[in-house]
Amino acid sequence: MFTGLVQQVGTLRQMAFQGDAGRLTLTAAFSIPLLIGESIAVNGTCLTLAEQSDDRLTFDILRETVERTALRRKAIGAPLNLERALRMGDFLGGHFVSGHVDGTGTLQRIEAAGRDKILHIAAPHLLSGILPKGSITLDGISLTVVQTHPDGGTFTVHVIPHTWRETALSALMEGEEVNVETDMIGKYVQAALHAASPPPLTWQRLKSAGF
Repeated sequence: MFTGLVQQVGTLRQMAFQGDAGRLTLTAAFSIPLLIGESIAVNGTCLTLAEQSDDRLTFDILRETVERTALRRKAIGAPLNLERALRMGDFLGGHFVSGHVDGTGTLQRIEAAGRDKILHIAAPHLLSGILPKGSITLDGISLTVVQTHPDGGTFTVHVIPHTWRETALSALMEGEEVNVETDMIGKYVQAALHAASPPPLTWQRLKSAGF
């Protein structure tokens, strides 16, 4: 479990596979010692720390994870947002983030709004789980949805200067993919409402009921 508050920005050094299993290596300097086996969100993707040597961190990763996330587009040297898993008693300044990416979106446009940035993200396949003023996670960063545009399959978020400066968002270019995780609580509500919905009324159901 994470909060979407980025603690470090690391640098991708290597990603290699043998069959479906692989290793992702990055460099990052955490002030608090890390533990082998702990979970760390890497651009919003929950990975397990397998090895550490000074500031060089190596994670176990599945090929399917890479193929289903924007990590597949990252080149060596790319900046990556990092967050350690939430501990009991930690401040919850963002929102509950699982680190299980729902899919990717495409950064269509970056606008300036005073000192802030407005990001326009296209993600039509995820829009049903995205609400205005709701929480969204982009590349592991907790943000608030400003508007949704169902006709175009897009949504917008505002990014304050601190977030823009202290995360890897500032390195993104228009047209690039970002990892998207929709609000966890919203997904449970949506699933519960779907389960509670009666099956559609059909002639077969009416006949079975004696009509």
